[in-house]
Amino acid sequence: MHNTSQIATSQPLLEYFNKLIPLNQTEKELVQSKFHPHLFLKKQFVLQHGDVCEYFNFVVRGCLRLFKVDEKGVYHILQFATENYWMLDLTSFHKRTKSVLDIDALEDTVVLRITYNDLIDLYVKAPKFDRIFRVLLENHFMQQQDRIGQLFSSTAEERYQLFLETYPHLLNRLSQVQIASYLGVTPEFLSRIRARIAKNDIR
Repeated sequence: MHNTSQIATSQPLLEYFNKLIPLNQTEKELVQSKFHPHLFLKKQFVLQHGDVCEYFNFVVRGCLRLFKVDEKGVYHILQFATENYWMLDLTSFHKRTKSVLDIDALEDTVVLRITYNDLIDLYVKAPKFDRIFRVLLENHFMQQQDRIGQLFSSTAEERYQLFLETYPHLLNRLSQVQIASYLGVTPEFLSRIRARIAKNDIR
């Protein structure tokens, strides 16, 4: 028997799945039994490098970031995840290896999370989820390829414009330092880009 708060928390995830492929009642109950809510406070780690990524996280409310810190202590942000987005270290989760990445909460964040073993069990009991997660992973892979391509072939200003188009909801939720880290530029350089765009807009 599920408690009321857990079922209420599961609703955004059920709606998310339903938009991809409609679920029957048994499948909805499976989701509620396999995914468990968890609260991360702002600045709390979801995953630290050196640990195995134990959970596939669906963000109900809040914002997570996936990043790597290099030997000089510079942060390189690979991904943000807000409401209705997923976050994990894909390689560590599926290969059960130690992660070289970190995930932390930029805001107080509620997730629904599932373990590797529960995800495999979900596939077995309801093959529909095998298809759903294959689509999710294919989309994730394509997004990462696009992002790598942008870093090599786009100017910083083009990357910023694309960030504004892709993540307009994040602009007021992230600091300039965090956005600059994601774009691969310094905060000072990002300030110059913003000033130049604002000047062109005025014209």
